[in-house]
Amino acid sequence: MNYQWYPGHMTKAKRMMEENIKLIDLLIELVDARIPISSRNPDIDALGKNKSRMVLLNKSDLASENENEAWMNYFEAQGLHAVKVNSKTGAGVKSIQAVVKEACKEKIERDRKRGILNRPIRAMVVGIPNVGKSTFINSFAGKACAKTGNKPGVTKGKQWIKLNKNLELLDTPGILWPKFEDQRAGLHLALIGSMNDHILNMEEMAVSLITLLEENYQGVLEEKYRFTVDEKEELPWQVRILKAIAVSRNCVGKGGEADLLKAASFLIDDFRGGKIGRITLEFPESEA
Repeated sequence: MNYQWYPGHMTKAKRMMEENIKLIDLLIELVDARIPISSRNPDIDALGKNKSRMVLLNKSDLASENENEAWMNYFEAQGLHAVKVNSKTGAGVKSIQAVVKEACKEKIERDRKRGILNRPIRAMVVGIPNVGKSTFINSFAGKACAKTGNKPGVTKGKQWIKLNKNLELLDTPGILWPKFEDQRAGLHLALIGSMNDHILNMEEMAVSLITLLEENYQGVLEEKYRFTVDEKEELPWQVRILKAIAVSRNCVGKGGEADLLKAASFLIDDFRGGKIGRITLEFPESEA
């Protein structure tokens, strides 16, 4: 399956971000802690050139804690300020204000030398669809400032949000990029829900997810679903596992035939919700 999704409003959103970047002191980029590289839009590096940068590893509660720490070290080695957060519960959010000041200390010092005191830091919050930008802003502000939703494309336009006298945030729509050079990135984005599920083949995605889990987290599927695989069936091993999951979850149609599509949807939803365990799909050593 070829993974691609770039609706027209994303072109408009990118143009709006380019127009507003001159007003910005700091780029706060949210990534999904389960796929920290695939969930980074490569256009952001060009957009944020010569700006202070911060990376938030959001949904860190869904990712392996050991890998969260490894990714923090990875980004900090690149000169980026990194914080792991869970926007839904607010975990890690309180530490961000201090990191913002650290990231912008040169700007604050320049203002002080010019006699400009108490000018708020202006930060643009960026990230791909469904990475949790609006949920983060609401958690950071302590009130509902931005629209949220568990699907891509909820934020349609820019929103300025004054958090306090020291910090103002510009919320922006989530944007992908026009062409995925690496289809692995497309798969990872589809698995976490950053694309519209209606354009995707859920059974193929489930087979790919089973492959990734068996490679890196062997045994988690058996522990979660308590299935027995029919080794005699002449099917790819991933499909045999998906079929076994279907049977264990009672996803069967007329005549007792396994409903692979329903089982695939269950499996992907369980992964997205952290019900299989804390799973990271990308590893710093692979990106080095």
